[in-house]
Amino acid sequence: MKKNKISKEWIKRQRRDIYVRKSKQDGFRSRAVYKLQEINEKHKILKNGYLVIDLGAAPGGWSQYVIEKFRNCKLLSIDLKEMEPIGNSYQILGDFNEISSKEKINNYFKEKVDLVMSDMAVNTTGNKNLDSVVTGELSLEALRFAKNELKPNGSFISKIFMGSTFNEIISEAKSTFKETSIFKPPSSRKESKESFIICKRLK
Repeated sequence: MKKNKISKEWIKRQRRDIYVRKSKQDGFRSRAVYKLQEINEKHKILKNGYLVIDLGAAPGGWSQYVIEKFRNCKLLSIDLKEMEPIGNSYQILGDFNEISSKEKINNYFKEKVDLVMSDMAVNTTGNKNLDSVVTGELSLEALRFAKNELKPNGSFISKIFMGSTFNEIISEAKSTFKETSIFKPPSSRKESKESFIICKRLK
């Protein structure tokens, strides 16, 4: 499918999407905020005063939700894309796997954190299998990052896609956390293969 055809269909879908309209009405940066809200309502992974890292944060919907809905949270957002400032959060422009980024993260918190969250996905190529594999690799990298940054009993959530890396992610998560579950928020598009892995109580 040609890129311009994909773009036109995406624009039409956005106009029809009730969550896109709702996010604009509610003053949020993206529809993704409702996925995090639904994840938290079911799994209770956020609390006031938490230390939180948001990986691949742009445009900032998840970070915005944390800052606006929870008191006294200390939040760091990191992405390869620039974002508009969000409250008193700290933003890093860069790759979370780079040593320089990790040093900035550790210098900011100076301790382990309560939650690492990731809504990262690759820019789609039109090849769903390839997109699933690459996004799966991102999720694995985020999981391994979280293992080193979380407090004992800390939590991790990440977008994942059904595909060849799915079982590998589940297996590694179960060996790293005491509780692991898969959840597809109601606000995820029905045709999307995305789900979220919810990992609690770091071993």
